[in-house]
Amino acid sequence: MTDRPPLPYDFLRQVPAFELTSTDLTDGATMPDEQVYSAGNRSPQLSWSGFPETTRGFAVTCFDPDAPTGSGWWHWIAVDLPASTTELATGAGATDADLPGTAFHVRNDFPEYRYDGAAPPPGPAHRYVFVVHALDTASLGVTRDTPAAAVGFRLAAHAVGRAMLTVEYKSG
Repeated sequence: MTDRPPLPYDFLRQVPAFELTSTDLTDGATMPDEQVYSAGNRSPQLSWSGFPETTRGFAVTCFDPDAPTGSGWWHWIAVDLPASTTELATGAGATDADLPGTAFHVRNDFPEYRYDGAAPPPGPAHRYVFVVHALDTASLGVTRDTPAAAVGFRLAAHAVGRAMLTVEYKSG
């Protein structure tokens, strides 16, 4: 796919980057079946470090900018993760009970309150951008039913750092 939309993060206020790694995903590689909606549908393990000292909380998202919607597709939105959090285990996106502290899931575009993996229509591969947002606040001030676009606005406004990992997946 040569005419891909830009990543939405390219248009946001620039903030320091920090390290994001995964035992389940490799940046730039193909998403494993374990994280695909029709297969394992398990959120990947994520670990992060080197975030700004001013970090008061985190949010984790997964976004498909290549979805044929004109506005992309949100696969995962977990907010209000404590500042002491530096890892989510594989499968932590299944329920709110699997998240640390008072963190919770905001409705994704499926619409569910959890991680839902890659499910592109037939055609070119889609990108899945996993982002850990370091925030200047412990609570983003949203609810489970806040629209994803409004969550994205608050993430951009409160970001003090951002770590990204991108994988691809193609149906068929």
